[in-house]
Amino acid sequence: MTSYTYLLVNFLTVIVCFVCSFDRRIRFDRLFPAFIKAVSIGAVPFIAWDAWFTAKGIWWFNTNYTLGPELAGMPFEEWLFFICIPFSCIFTWYCLNKFFDLTWADRYSAAISWLTIIVCTGIAVVYFDRIYTSVTTVFTLFVMLFLTFIARARWIGRASLVYLILMLGFFPVNGVLTGTGLAAPVVNYNTAHILNIRMLTIPVEDAVYGYAQFVLNLYLFDRFSSGTVSSPHRMT
Repeated sequence: MTSYTYLLVNFLTVIVCFVCSFDRRIRFDRLFPAFIKAVSIGAVPFIAWDAWFTAKGIWWFNTNYTLGPELAGMPFEEWLFFICIPFSCIFTWYCLNKFFDLTWADRYSAAISWLTIIVCTGIAVVYFDRIYTSVTTVFTLFVMLFLTFIARARWIGRASLVYLILMLGFFPVNGVLTGTGLAAPVVNYNTAHILNIRMLTIPVEDAVYGYAQFVLNLYLFDRFSSGTVSSPHRMT
């Protein structure tokens, strides 16, 4: 059963959200095409990044917790990760915005954008020699610059609030993957390339990585769902 660990993490992450997508009060299933298009594009930089990091030994996977099949040096379960996690995150975003008025958080969008830009720039400069740290912060920096000054996204405040709520799922999911409750981690990190600041067993870089992935997928989802993100009142 140990070899099913990573697969089970993916399954438990997505199954409730997937089933609830068909609820008549939610009908997120109508937006499946938009999600598929968004995640197909949004996953590209992260998969390339993941494959490169795996090849360079920045991180690696404990095959005791995977079924065996690999592609580009990564286990099958890691590929599923780029579907299951975004699905659960965007579904949660959709539901929270559908049933609650979170637009008040958008008044903080500019402040959050500038804070993210300044902090990421500083960390990237100071810790340029730590590859996971520097790549994560530089990528997040460019995503935020794009959303703020090119895409003119006004929902950064709401996205950041929802991401904080998503931390309730982030800790158990990433916790298991990084070793919480297991004899050894599913994903192992080269300590020379991270800050070695951990939230329980989770490297702090994972939270930044997750934030960049979340807001990028939201932007793409917004484009393919005809403004569902930028105009929450249009949700049906």
